[in-house]
Amino acid sequence: MERPVNTSSALKNTTGTIALAGAGKMGGAMLTGWLAQGLVPAQVAVIDPHLSPEISALAAQGVRLNPKAQDVGAVDTLVIAVKPQSFREAGAALKALVGPSTLVVSIMAGTTISVLQEVCGGAVVRAMPNTPAAIGRGITVAVPAKNVTAAQRATTDALLQATGLVEWVEDENLMDAVTAVSGSGPAYVFLLAEELACAGVAAGLPEQLATTLARATVAGSGELLHRSDLPSATLRQNVTSPGGTTAAALEVLMAKDGMQPLMTRAIAAATRRSKELAK
Repeated sequence: MERPVNTSSALKNTTGTIALAGAGKMGGAMLTGWLAQGLVPAQVAVIDPHLSPEISALAAQGVRLNPKAQDVGAVDTLVIAVKPQSFREAGAALKALVGPSTLVVSIMAGTTISVLQEVCGGAVVRAMPNTPAAIGRGITVAVPAKNVTAAQRATTDALLQATGLVEWVEDENLMDAVTAVSGSGPAYVFLLAEELACAGVAAGLPEQLATTLARATVAGSGELLHRSDLPSATLRQNVTSPGGTTAAALEVLMAKDGMQPLMTRAIAAATRRSKELAK
């Protein structure tokens, strides 16, 4: 069974200023996780022209909000969580924060290491988290540039683990498929809950009951998958009695034109789009 990683001591031992560019849903979730894991609030400088009330309230804890670049100087770590289409526009301001030894961690979809190095410089780690990070149950995949040191990789690990699991790859070309599977994946699960509810209504259930059953079933099954050591295929088989109702449904879902080829096409489409965003 997977156990949450305790990053508290690692973050408490992190020194220097950490600048967070972009404090929207994902950046804000990361910041909340850092503070919960023991990062000193005064170490953090948030750069975002549209701060939410929740982020603005963190000033009372000591988090610096939109400080002037000259007051911040070169930072030890810059985490970039802005929208990819806004990155080049913000690049000049961000570059002013980056020194030769600054660690730059990007969670922007489709933005390559080479583009990050061109716009910001520094030692770059490209990462792809997903939205369950908001509840500490995310998973992030990271790939480092060649000039990232072991200490910088450890810092990155601590920052990313504050919102969930972290996997590292050495081949940046894998990041488009990562984006398609785990980055976009929560939307597929939410769609499953939607469509399961719609199918329940079509079978005669009241809409509210169908929605409640679908949401609870998807959420509970996900928690069971999280807690169990068994492969997902085994968990599926454990629900399926030969000749029973589940087997009848799975015969449709696992047909040659069923869920597997549909999901393969969906992941391929998302992977292609991720490659297009990198151009």
